[in-house]
Amino acid sequence: MKKTLTGIERNLYAHKKMRAAILLFLSFFLILLQTTAAQSQDIKISGKVTGGSSGSPLPGVTIAVKGSTRGTVTRDDGTYSILAPSNATLVATFIGYTNKEVPVGNQTVIDIALSESVTQVEQVVVVGYGVQRKVDITGAISQVKGEEISKQPAPNAISGLQGKVAGVQITNSGKPGAAPNIKIRGAGTIYGSPNPLYVIDGVWYDDISFLNPGDIENMSILKDASSEAIYGIRAANGVVLITTKKGKAGKPAVNYNGFVGFQRVTNKVKMANGHEYAILINELSKQNNQPNLLNPDEFGEGTNWYDQELRNAMITNHQLSISGGTEKSTYSFSVGYLKQEGIVKTNDFTRVTARLQNDFQVFEPLRIGYTVTAAVYNSNDVPDAIFGQLYNSAPIVPVHNPDGSYGDPSKYNLGSGAANNPQVTLDFYDQTSKRHVVTGSVYADLRFAKHFTFHASAGGEYGDSIIRNYTPAYAATVVQRNNVSTLMRTATDRTNWIVENTLTYENKFGDHDLRVLAGQSAQQYKLYKLIASAQNVPNNSEGDRYLRLGNADGREVKDEGDLYTVASYFGRLNYAYKNKYLLTASIRADGSSKFFGDQRWGYFPSIGAGWVISQEPFLKNTNIFDNLKLRASWGKIGNASIPSNVSVLRVAQDPYLTAIFGGIINTGASINSVVAPVTYWERAVGTDVGLEASVLQNRLYVEAGFYNRETQRAIFNVPFPGSVGTQSSTIITNQANIRNRGWEFTVNWKDEPGNKDFSYSIGANLGINNNKVLSVESGNNPIYGGGGAATGGALGTRTLVGQPIGQFFGYQVDGIFQTDAEAAASAQPNARAGDFKYRDVSGSHGTPDGKIDFNDRVALGNPNPKYTYGINTYFSYKQFDLAVDFQGVADVDVYNANIGLRFGNENFTKDFYDKRWHGEGTSNTYPSAFIGGRQNYLPSSFFVESGGYFRIRNIQLGYRFPTELINRWKMKNLRLYLNAQNAFNFFRYRGFSPEIGGTPNNVGIDNSVYPLYATYNFGVNVTF
Repeated sequence: MKKTLTGIERNLYAHKKMRAAILLFLSFFLILLQTTAAQSQDIKISGKVTGGSSGSPLPGVTIAVKGSTRGTVTRDDGTYSILAPSNATLVATFIGYTNKEVPVGNQTVIDIALSESVTQVEQVVVVGYGVQRKVDITGAISQVKGEEISKQPAPNAISGLQGKVAGVQITNSGKPGAAPNIKIRGAGTIYGSPNPLYVIDGVWYDDISFLNPGDIENMSILKDASSEAIYGIRAANGVVLITTKKGKAGKPAVNYNGFVGFQRVTNKVKMANGHEYAILINELSKQNNQPNLLNPDEFGEGTNWYDQELRNAMITNHQLSISGGTEKSTYSFSVGYLKQEGIVKTNDFTRVTARLQNDFQVFEPLRIGYTVTAAVYNSNDVPDAIFGQLYNSAPIVPVHNPDGSYGDPSKYNLGSGAANNPQVTLDFYDQTSKRHVVTGSVYADLRFAKHFTFHASAGGEYGDSIIRNYTPAYAATVVQRNNVSTLMRTATDRTNWIVENTLTYENKFGDHDLRVLAGQSAQQYKLYKLIASAQNVPNNSEGDRYLRLGNADGREVKDEGDLYTVASYFGRLNYAYKNKYLLTASIRADGSSKFFGDQRWGYFPSIGAGWVISQEPFLKNTNIFDNLKLRASWGKIGNASIPSNVSVLRVAQDPYLTAIFGGIINTGASINSVVAPVTYWERAVGTDVGLEASVLQNRLYVEAGFYNRETQRAIFNVPFPGSVGTQSSTIITNQANIRNRGWEFTVNWKDEPGNKDFSYSIGANLGINNNKVLSVESGNNPIYGGGGAATGGALGTRTLVGQPIGQFFGYQVDGIFQTDAEAAASAQPNARAGDFKYRDVSGSHGTPDGKIDFNDRVALGNPNPKYTYGINTYFSYKQFDLAVDFQGVADVDVYNANIGLRFGNENFTKDFYDKRWHGEGTSNTYPSAFIGGRQNYLPSSFFVESGGYFRIRNIQLGYRFPTELINRWKMKNLRLYLNAQNAFNFFRYRGFSPEIGGTPNNVGIDNSVYPLYATYNFGVNVTF
């Protein structure tokens, strides 16, 4: 019988079913929740982020979980930790580097290596008085990271730029401690300092030899007048901005970077040996109608003076740094030690550096900081003439005789040309140089009213140097002797300071981005030099020689000095609309005490514009260009790197000018110089157009540019006839307008082709420069230079309208006279068989006029390279990395003065011995042994050679230890490397190296320059 439920029972039953359903649903939800939680359980992930070719730790990298708001930032040592699901993807982003995505999976340790962005569009570049994104820059600025510079075994950081930047030519010197020459887009100025302006952390310098390359964060090279104009007074030769390393918040990081190696002369010039030399000297004697001096059979190989005095020289460098800090203050401290032996046995150079930097966030709007650098140099010097002696000295002269005495050239009647025993020169040359430099700067940044920043800074440099040269009394050979000892002491003190204040307004509103800078600067440069000497100073073996120990009679003291000041006002405007239309304008006014009257002030405006074409709608969505920008600029820059008071007429009041009339002493005076009545500011006006593009997902970056810079009223030191009657034979005056015009190309490719263990990059740059004189104040009259012994006593260069600065100038050789009869029948006076046959071109339209004289001199070569280029490659596979750099110049000439610089019986090269004329038909290219006589020594095409070269600039193979291993050793980074620099050089020049410096109107003349060398070293970089 079916039971009928009451209302109450039905309600209870319904509640029971509902409760059961709810319990069942809750149970299912809990099971689902647990399953979901199990599937999405967070994993703690840690690791390290490194970047760049060196694999250095990267602080400040953002690590984010893709598709979420979860993220963190790497610490100062590049490490990080984050919680993320196992099915998540980590995204690492950092300005200047390509973003990288890494799936988590089941990994708990994920190390990430970031590659530098090819386009570097978002990279922050240091510009004058600030920083800008690369994409916002309207001028030509190239930036090189400090790690690219410091990894090369170069004592001077500028050497590390060689082959790295288009349009920048670096000329190195083999002399230890010597600063390289740098030219940015050709020769900017002629007289005074040819160096660019160096700005280190806001302080201006003429030389950066005191700076340890390992302390550099990055270098920016300002190449066009627009970007340089903000430094108007000193920008004519370009500007190099250097930012040094700073500490970062986090635990202390200790880094050691060191290497040890040796330097070896490459492409050593092979000289004639004893037997060959004797043959040549006898041929020379025959030319002089003298009997044979030597019996070649008595001499074999003889003395190889290069092997005797040169060596494989050691070089070692060590740098230890520590950095760290908190959010309120950071610090960076480093010490460095460099010891470089010269390739000449008695030559060496030592440098000790120390640097301290601190930044303090006093409170949110105010930040202050300072940097102090100190350096001490010591060197044991060698005489400048030593390489001339090694080249010229007779190989038949022994270093020492069997009894231990010195070999004496006088024994062989060789005359003045080969009168020296180089061993004597080195043994009795005693000169040491010491220098101390302290530099520093302090700054304060105050932000206020939301958009304003006031920056105040003061910095300067103090340096002193002491050169002590002692010549003892000695008698080594007939010629090399000294009867009275002499001690000379040269002491120099140099100070400079600069104070600058800037106010910056920065604001973004709508599609507009505006930045306005106004500033004021004051500078002072001061130099004092004291030169003193005394005779008969005792030769104390311990070196404590002092002037007071010499005779009172014969002491000489003279002092020199210089002081000048500069006052400046400047401003700049940066404007961008929608991040695609860019405008930059600046102006600077500089007043210098070096000039007078209404010439004291110079004004230097500039303007630049840019168009980011890739942001335009018609191109933005095509996916052809990742970035495409067109830029153009114009600017005016100046040069105040000239001596002070060049327009001041100086007189001498020497005792010999005194006359006595009627018992009264009348002091006379004599004008000892000729000066221009007015010296004008030397200015340069330049235009620049460039195109920057990146494609293929930022893997390929291309930059091309055209520039035109005209130096107006360039200052020259112009020679004039000695008959004027003054002690000085030159006058400093504005003389010419000079143009440098050219093209620059840069291409970079970087990729990680599928395999994450392998990455590579290839970069190339090319600079094309044409130097031309547009006008000369004296009309078409040339400005001559290159005189002296290096060019046979004749003027070997000229600066002429329509031609390049310092063009080589002389006679065109058309062969060698084969017989005396041929020579006598020629238009060349006093010629004989074996002499150069000069071309007769002095008639109208270059036709012969029947005589050879100075009017037959022609252009012989251009010492200003047309092409400079570099190729830089980098390959990384797992823990290994390989970098190979190539570099060279082309279409340039040098003058080999060594061959013709002869005063008697100097030695000859093996090349000359093999190719010389020594009888009819033996040679039509090389003259007889009488190359230093008659007119053979005059500047001619025989001495002008190609200065082009191609070299493998640097090869470095490195190995970075795995993270797991170095963590076990309590390290953060450990890398070992092998390096070879300048190991392979290819050129046709007959000297050691065609890389020859010099002042712009005397550049490229090889008069026994200090040879370059290859460096082989082993290094280690470790971070704790």
